[in-house]
Amino acid sequence: MQTINSRSLIHRTVLSNGIVLLVSENQAADIIAGRIFIRAGSCYEHREKAGLAHLLSAVMTKGCDGLSSLEIAEKVESVGASLGTDAATDYFVLSLKTVTADFIDILTLAGQLLRSPTFPENQVELEKRLAIQDIRSQKEQPFNLAFEQLRQVMYPNHPYSMSVLGDETTMSSITRADLVEYHQTHFRPDNIVISIAGRITAEQAEKLVTTIFGDWEIPDSAQPTLNLPSITALPKPCLKPLNTQQSIIMLGYLGPSVTNPEYAALKLLATYLGNGLSSRLFVELREKQGLAYDVSAIYSTRLFPASFVVYIGTAPENTKIAFNGLRQEVELLCTTELSAEALQTAKNKIIGQYALGKQTNGHIAQIYGWYEILGLGIEFDQKFPELINNVTATEAITAARKYLQAPYLSLVGPEEAIQTATF
Repeated sequence: MQTINSRSLIHRTVLSNGIVLLVSENQAADIIAGRIFIRAGSCYEHREKAGLAHLLSAVMTKGCDGLSSLEIAEKVESVGASLGTDAATDYFVLSLKTVTADFIDILTLAGQLLRSPTFPENQVELEKRLAIQDIRSQKEQPFNLAFEQLRQVMYPNHPYSMSVLGDETTMSSITRADLVEYHQTHFRPDNIVISIAGRITAEQAEKLVTTIFGDWEIPDSAQPTLNLPSITALPKPCLKPLNTQQSIIMLGYLGPSVTNPEYAALKLLATYLGNGLSSRLFVELREKQGLAYDVSAIYSTRLFPASFVVYIGTAPENTKIAFNGLRQEVELLCTTELSAEALQTAKNKIIGQYALGKQTNGHIAQIYGWYEILGLGIEFDQKFPELINNVTATEAITAARKYLQAPYLSLVGPEEAIQTATF
């Protein structure tokens, strides 16, 4: 058994069956929040079954040994607690929040759901229909269409190319047997991180988690591993005519994963470009030129090469000039170093938002568990602001020149706008 105390904020313990337990004691409020992370998610699906992890998250709370969907809901709602599941690209998570007095009961229920879900056939079919409705709904939204088009061209044959929902074909093909197999493969104690924050001591939490999960044995089979295709940048334009009121223009660049030393520089550049009303893109393209209904930048934290995306929603007649403006703002990062003031402003913004993002027990449980399941370790909480603070103007322009030179283009808009704007 291993215990680590990181700056007296978080206690890390590894139980005998491989479960990693993180505890952040906070006596300020009579609330305990928990996050149970599983090393699963859409990256662990077969491509022909895309959407499997999402479907499992939707059905998991609809029945477990001895309890129906209604009984589970009543147990949670009768004490005013919350309990839910979600599937992301790099992980699967069960979230819960209760007053201190009810935490034992709700964590016990979470253990039942994790270990012995029943996946009732009628609930599987219902959730499949709901997921397909969501997929169809997203196809009616120009932003989602543009983003899906961009993902598919940037990540051919890679799970990152697909929505967590999958598509109609893959979602329709998933069976209850697929859910059972996925669950048996990935839901095992040595694949789990339990992160707890609130009015509970590390000793109390360890005793409780050991009582609920301690008899969960590691299966004889080896832990599942990922063997994903390599990703090579081959930029090209993707144009989709659509009868819509605006054009959505996205430029995508293949960036590094969170484990790469240049991650912090790209994170800072994304903040400078597209975070908030004072960001470069907002000021230049919306405020000064009036080109944008919406404009921003996205650079996600991922285990594998992440996409750095800038986008703008603009009037169809402004499609070409908006594209040029967006492209020029990114190219400027490759030719001109950020001023000391701009660099420091971006640093202050990202570090301030990061600190504000840890105000609740739920946020605290989330961030520590997330870092642990990604393999970054709880120390990354202290390391992240330091990484951002240490980025120099030279490092920022070097990263821009390496990653932000040749973009993929995804454009969704009226056919006339596409035809008149040559790229």
